[in-house]
Amino acid sequence: MGNRRIDIINKDALEAFKSIPDSSIDLIVTDPPYNLKKDFGVSKDYLKFEDYITFTQQWLNESKRVLKDDGTIYIFMGVRFISYLYKELEDLDFNFNSWITWHYTQGIGKTKGFSPRHDDILMFTKSGKFKFNMDAIRIPQKYYRKRNNMRGANPGNVWTFSHVHYSHGNRTTHPTQKPEGLYERMILASSNENDTVLDPFSGSGTCARVCQQTNRKFIGFEISQEYVEMTKDRLNQPFDGFDSIDERMTRVPNDLSDRFIREDYVISHIDWFLNNHEKDIEKFIEAVLKKYSHKISDEEEALYRKIQKNYVNNRDEQPLFNDEQPSFNFE
Repeated sequence: MGNRRIDIINKDALEAFKSIPDSSIDLIVTDPPYNLKKDFGVSKDYLKFEDYITFTQQWLNESKRVLKDDGTIYIFMGVRFISYLYKELEDLDFNFNSWITWHYTQGIGKTKGFSPRHDDILMFTKSGKFKFNMDAIRIPQKYYRKRNNMRGANPGNVWTFSHVHYSHGNRTTHPTQKPEGLYERMILASSNENDTVLDPFSGSGTCARVCQQTNRKFIGFEISQEYVEMTKDRLNQPFDGFDSIDERMTRVPNDLSDRFIREDYVISHIDWFLNNHEKDIEKFIEAVLKKYSHKISDEEEALYRKIQKNYVNNRDEQPLFNDEQPSFNFE
């Protein structure tokens, strides 16, 4: 692995795992095939039930081997196999932490029955001792209260993020591309800067992109050369914020009646909740001005407009990568 920050290995996951030393990975975040006949080009997403379970057991065994003792694993899975995945993780003596529901507002429409509007994410840890950075993933409070922790609240285990729509500029041809905001929350919560994050099914490169912009080292396995090239292109795109956000992050608390408390909070809110979401700062500032229009003076509004302008200017002047000398390896 060396000192490279982004390392994409163009091999089958089970083969690529052989190159990873024991207890060397801080976090695994992955979206494996759901066995739903998706077209991934070179790989088959339709195995017999027994073969799919065996395959799952094999890559989970390898995941446990490479995870550090304080490591965490997050796995996306659909309804058909989520219960089997849970059982396999328990059988391997992983520690259950959370069953996360990703709720989305767009998807397949049914005419008979209820349209599916969620996927599930299982969070397990290798031991009872694990990293969890609560402050990094808090959401804004609904009300300003002295007794409230205005640094924010726990986001809970139901997360609403929109799909990456086919008309979105960041959308790739990968059939199961996930929003960057989802990965951002898991990566910030369960790893620190310079930690190593692994995605055994790298796909469109979402995990790699988020690691690139949050100062994590990344290792990805991807059997498709097409998707490796897609990831390479994606990592070389200018960054102006992740492609999705929990809408609660732009929420303006009620009862910010005092001007000086309000000004201090607005500045802190941007720093706390809108890092890596520069495009949403304008939306937040406009929401503040609308909610408190009857209280905000021309001077206070000018302050907020200046803050908004400064963030836009800083974004335009940002280098292509967070690292001064990014390093990539595509095997």
